[in-house]
Amino acid sequence: MSGYSDLRKGRVSEHGRVYLVTFATRDRRPLFASPERAMVACQAMTSPRLWYRSRLLCWVLMPDHWHGMIELGALDSLPTLVQRLKSNSARIVRLRHPDTGHVWEKGFHDRALRDASGVLATARYVVANPLRAGLACRVGEYAWWDAVWLCNDTAVTAC
Repeated sequence: MSGYSDLRKGRVSEHGRVYLVTFATRDRRPLFASPERAMVACQAMTSPRLWYRSRLLCWVLMPDHWHGMIELGALDSLPTLVQRLKSNSARIVRLRHPDTGHVWEKGFHDRALRDASGVLATARYVVANPLRAGLACRVGEYAWWDAVWLCNDTAVTAC
């Protein structure tokens, strides 16, 4: 194989399907351990102008990667949407923090959720990432995440 694009050959973006998407910072640098950088990235990644066709169901920005669940809209392809998300966030992070350099690695990992029964469990997995990484004891203690289902799940603890 000659590269990342070869891995995507034969893959199809299914409109209406929910995908778990992950991508990492360049060289897994913990760029978003800096609250200032994390806030700028989160604002850029949740901008309504990026999500007018598809829907961001939940997400978490970790120091060295991003996880999100995306419901793909009819006019988007997953690679195009992820590219838009990464390039918009990188551009704004570098604009506000010129010393940042490259932000994201090339490519991304995705997994299509096969049925609706796994959506909520996967969302819990996504937002509990900071707990598993030891960055917080309760989901609500970590600042860089959101979910469309916000109810009282922020009481989940790991400590």
